[in-house]
Amino acid sequence: MSNQDETPEKAPKPAPENPLRKKLPEEVPAEAPEASRTEAPETLKTEASEAPETEPEQAGPTLSGRQRLVNGLWPPRLSRAQFIVALLLFGLGFGLAVQVASNSDGDGALRGARQEDLVRILDELDDRTQRLEEEKRGLEDQRTELENSSDQAEEARKQTVEKEKQLGILAGTVAAQGPGITLTIDDTKGTVEADMLLDAIQELRAAGAEAIQVNGVRVVASTYLTDASGGGVSVDGNKISPPYRFKVIGRPQDLEPALNIPGGVVQTLEKEQATVTVERSDKIVVDALRPAKQPDYARSSSP
Repeated sequence: MSNQDETPEKAPKPAPENPLRKKLPEEVPAEAPEASRTEAPETLKTEASEAPETEPEQAGPTLSGRQRLVNGLWPPRLSRAQFIVALLLFGLGFGLAVQVASNSDGDGALRGARQEDLVRILDELDDRTQRLEEEKRGLEDQRTELENSSDQAEEARKQTVEKEKQLGILAGTVAAQGPGITLTIDDTKGTVEADMLLDAIQELRAAGAEAIQVNGVRVVASTYLTDASGGGVSVDGNKISPPYRFKVIGRPQDLEPALNIPGGVVQTLEKEQATVTVERSDKIVVDALRPAKQPDYARSSSP
């Protein structure tokens, strides 16, 4: 047998040891990851910031519903508009209180009035109400005419001219015509005096005469009558002789009965042996005119 057969087989050599392994300590714990190291401070900061916020809420007192309502209403916070509304409501309440008080005083005065006075007051109120209603209807008719007119200025001018004519008739500066009566007084004895003719004019005016003419002389508000020397009567300085002829424009149904009442104008003239005749007519023309006189002192107060 050869020497090679007799030599025992050598054991395998161990692997060489890593020199870096010896330098690392064996018991050093593994370090925490980067994420855990960065999250920890942020968590601490969040907890530190939340803690102070919750403490004041727990420390403050809890308000009830009534206390919150009082805090909302007082002190009052009024805006300018609310202040103006409150002032207007105060003024309205004050006015109502004054009106109620005045009505109470008026009712107290009426309670002590006599029945005759109350009846008279009611009659006056009825008459006033009727006049106001008539005036209202007239104004409403004028308003309707103005509204319906295509040219309101022309309509207003027409109304002005018509009003001027009406005033001219009353002043005696414009001729007039219409229904009325003719009163003729024939004084053959010469016993009719100026005051008797004046009574006839006053009675005709009271009955609603709108225009009067006596023997060619227009009778107006300033007309005066006097007895003329040598007989006859003077009207506004114009001497007239019998027969006295009155032309009167008005409602005949009112004028004639006013002259024929017992103890009236006709009976008085007949006692003086004068002949009186009253005739109704649908058209009486009063054409005697008076000059328009400019007043010396009176001036219009309208602008």
